[in-house]
Amino acid sequence: MSEAPAPVTLPRIGDPAPTFEAESTQGVISLDSYPDKWIVLFSHPGDFTPVCTTEFVEFARRKDDFDKRNVQLVGISVDSLFSHLAWVNSIEENQGVHIPFPVIADLDTKVSQAYGMIHANQSTTSTVRAVFVIDPKRTVRAIIYYPMQAGRNIDEIVRLVDALQTGDANTVSTPANWVPGQPVVVGAPRTQEALAARKADDKLDKKGWYLATKSL
Repeated sequence: MSEAPAPVTLPRIGDPAPTFEAESTQGVISLDSYPDKWIVLFSHPGDFTPVCTTEFVEFARRKDDFDKRNVQLVGISVDSLFSHLAWVNSIEENQGVHIPFPVIADLDTKVSQAYGMIHANQSTTSTVRAVFVIDPKRTVRAIIYYPMQAGRNIDEIVRLVDALQTGDANTVSTPANWVPGQPVVVGAPRTQEALAARKADDKLDKKGWYLATKSL
């Protein structure tokens, strides 16, 4: 009888992002290479693969959107540095898209293991499609996992960053399907006094005593 796969260890939302120093297509990098920036660290199963190529092209095409949000993109897989360089060069030559962000060559899997990117039931040698959103304080703020056969929605990753940054800046939450410019959710009252104040606040769109939205 085969042994059960070892459990995946991964940081949770609110945990400090695991530190690392790793070789990449833009030299040796670490979290400290990007002070005061948000980081979207995303893994892909393998270089020269169809779905991963489409994702890299779309991340590259959205660089300006991430720049406007003070976000540094960082890719990672367990492929070698030479494989990464050949792949990004192939994308540029064949699709006319320059890959502007670093891609970590994690041959020893240290970074991938620290972030729980290798799931044994999917593959013991490749990373799944993981996305970690890390804030400037180096706290993990969001985690998304996709199976190997499903490409990521870059619009949703941009929207998620918008939601996190809007919440931080205004001490609010964002409702389902929210996009910038739409009303945000105000926290529910926690005392009778706060509840009375909410009832009297004509600036809120109240759906009930616990659910109210406002425009920013």
